[in-house]
Amino acid sequence: MRVGVGREQCDGERRVAATPETVHELAALGLEIFVERGAGAQAGYPDEAFKEAGAAITAELVLESVDVLLHVRPFTPDAAASLRPGTITIGFASPGSELPTVRALAEAGVTSFAMELIPRISRAQSMDALSSQSLVSGYRAVLEAAVRYPRFFPLYMTAAGTIPPARVLVLGAGVAGLQAIGTAKRLGARVSANDVRAASADEVASMGGTFINLDLDAAAEGPGGYARELGEDRAQRQRGLLAPHVAATDVLITTAAIPGRAAPLLVTTDMVAGMRAGSVVVDLAAESGGNVEGIIAGQDVQLPVVGGFVTLVGMKDAASAMPSDASRLYARNVSNLLALMTADGRATPDFDDEVISGACLTCDGTVRHPATAAALAAEVMEGEA
Repeated sequence: MRVGVGREQCDGERRVAATPETVHELAALGLEIFVERGAGAQAGYPDEAFKEAGAAITAELVLESVDVLLHVRPFTPDAAASLRPGTITIGFASPGSELPTVRALAEAGVTSFAMELIPRISRAQSMDALSSQSLVSGYRAVLEAAVRYPRFFPLYMTAAGTIPPARVLVLGAGVAGLQAIGTAKRLGARVSANDVRAASADEVASMGGTFINLDLDAAAEGPGGYARELGEDRAQRQRGLLAPHVAATDVLITTAAIPGRAAPLLVTTDMVAGMRAGSVVVDLAAESGGNVEGIIAGQDVQLPVVGGFVTLVGMKDAASAMPSDASRLYARNVSNLLALMTADGRATPDFDDEVISGACLTCDGTVRHPATAAALAAEVMEGEA
């Protein structure tokens, strides 16, 4: 079977869905790998390295010519419609926000697998791209904050006086949040964190952070260990309890996300206005609406406060800012999923396998993911009304 890896078409995307290492392993399974010229250049993987690993380098990847297509970002509806029936695609699909593309994939008869839908079970950990990319994003968020923060992160005791450590608050203690906690701690900051999932307290402590318990009563843990969206009354109470902690911090990093839904609002403009001048807020959920009011994905916003301003940083495609290692991890996730469905040089998905069936978005002209199918049906009913 012919496996294609093309250049990503989304502006600013520097990652690639395969590396020379994964190409070598997939070729050993009997698959033919075709890599578009320059596909890995921005991630530090030259064409020659892919060629040495066993891939054929093509001037342009013709989507209709491959049996399996590996990608990072979701397709456009037009690109999805151009695929041959029966083509297998593996990559991020953003089904909650890319319904036109999902519809196009189904109508084209494409068997698509969304990396966001990989089940959260131990057997699928090596394919969990959300976790691998969140690892990169959490690390990068702290670096972005550090270069904008006008003071030191660590404590310094000098002959000229003592410089106190920066106070960092992380909201959301998933993979990205825990990595942010660990990175800020390694830089010498005093770190605290909060998450609506009570079970995250031990994880925060293991990374060197202090867990802030807001006493919100019932746990808010959803399927797969993700946070569940809070009701509006409880969300308002959460913001009220967080306000004094936000005001006392120098660097705020928010990472809270709910798969397939808009990011929850955790921090209002009034809460940010209570922070001191020079403080920095980095929102990793900016692309899905943001945890912080007034955040703009891909931009820095300066919010006036007494004595100066607070910088709001809307992170966009944070993992792509570190494309080499992000691609190394992501390509491994994708390769492991493809290897799971490959036998005798052919990719033949076994839908009795819970990993494969759980990750499948479209197949045989239908949308297999229940939540996405329901969203598309609701969209059709709304249009008819």
